[in-house]
Amino acid sequence: MSKKDSSSKVLEDRRQKAEEMEQAGIELFPNDFGKDTDVSYILYNYQELESEEIAQIDKSFFLAGRITSLRSFGKASFFHLNDHTGTLQIFVQKNSIGEENYLFFKKLDIGDIVGVSGQLFRTKTNELTLNAHSLQLLSKSFRPLPEKYHGLKDVEARYRQRYVDLIVNPEVREKFRIRTQILKETRRYLEDNDFMEVETPMMQPIPGGATAKPFETHHNALDMDLYLRVAPELYLKRLLVGGFEKIFEINRNFRNEGISTQHNPEFTMLEFYRAYATYEQLMDFTQEMITYLARQIKGELKIEYQSYTLDFTSPWPRLTFFQALQEIGGLSPEEYTDIETAKGLVQKWGESTHKEETLGKIQAKLFDLLVEPQLIQPHFIYHYPVDISPLSRKNPQDPSLTDRFELFVAGKEIANAFSELNDPRDQKKRFQEQVEAKAKGDEESLFMDEDYIRALEYGMPPAAGEGVGIDRLVMLFTNSSSIREVILFPHLRPE
Repeated sequence: MSKKDSSSKVLEDRRQKAEEMEQAGIELFPNDFGKDTDVSYILYNYQELESEEIAQIDKSFFLAGRITSLRSFGKASFFHLNDHTGTLQIFVQKNSIGEENYLFFKKLDIGDIVGVSGQLFRTKTNELTLNAHSLQLLSKSFRPLPEKYHGLKDVEARYRQRYVDLIVNPEVREKFRIRTQILKETRRYLEDNDFMEVETPMMQPIPGGATAKPFETHHNALDMDLYLRVAPELYLKRLLVGGFEKIFEINRNFRNEGISTQHNPEFTMLEFYRAYATYEQLMDFTQEMITYLARQIKGELKIEYQSYTLDFTSPWPRLTFFQALQEIGGLSPEEYTDIETAKGLVQKWGESTHKEETLGKIQAKLFDLLVEPQLIQPHFIYHYPVDISPLSRKNPQDPSLTDRFELFVAGKEIANAFSELNDPRDQKKRFQEQVEAKAKGDEESLFMDEDYIRALEYGMPPAAGEGVGIDRLVMLFTNSSSIREVILFPHLRPE
């Protein structure tokens, strides 16, 4: 029998069994069971007690969850019940629940969701177990779970059927619990530092705030094209104009770009802005915030990530962009300041170049190829070229550079920040340069945003702002090599 035929037979057997149960008057999907306890509560409070102490507990617990294993021994059976907090063994015997109920229980399958009540005891093998006094089917599973010891191994199948992945792989559920904890602790840290959480539009008439190709849509009632946001930056800075001084948004962004282990078309970013602050102050703040997260999430400042031990102990190294090209990338100034030489090096390392690319863009490609993969321990890289930083304030000592930094950990960009450009004349000039680049074929260049220029003309206070990649931060703290591991439903090609 082929694997497909075998699977079809299992599905048919389960459907037939369900029909027989319904004909016997058993409801397959009731909603009248009163759960009062999580498995974790039982494990936390009673796991360390001896058998004699457990025997003194005169209390019935009402649990609900999924059957994940099942063993029968004639008039008695064991199964494991899994809820969102853990797994507990359940003992079912004919003498406790009655012959009719036991015959019903024997019709249940692995994967069914049940409600059970009973009291605790320890088995001869000393496993904490619930002795079932009553049992009720709550949701019939028509499809079998993957085999216990083989699991759901195919990576794409895991991502495509995340619901099954979460059922059979507890470590995956733990990753997403940690993701939630990271978001909670990030909010707490910002709010404790007097930042206010705000919301800005996800559909925008002009996409801005990042050099990225947007997704397009259309609003019928207004008869206008809109774009899914690539970043909330320009709206958040409008709020600085409006008088808010410390704001943040944990936002979903959308970029019409390639998919890789580091990129998903929609992803989560933290962006925060602080009036009357500089990029240097945000470097200090970022170091403190991520150090705080490491302690809260991992309990220490040294964490294992793939084959590395990452050390978040302060202070973190700080290098300028061009220092990094020399000291880490091994390039001489002559190699990265001459555009033709720099292009030749980029091509030598297997990356394409285009005739219209500026020197700054070529230098950024050299950085991505030669420097970024080597930045394993936390590093701040600052003073980026102005032509790859269209929204950053120029450095007062060297106007060819910007007061901008990026944070790298484990060879990945984790954060991007800068002292904000608040001169509307300079901003309009840079927008025009971006529009010209777009006309020459650069799809990721920024659009002209006249309303944002108008906002700046009312006066935006000096400020610094930052974007932090939440997904990449979660990757670090869950030891995940792919962004798809930390996004519940990553985008995939159609089946």
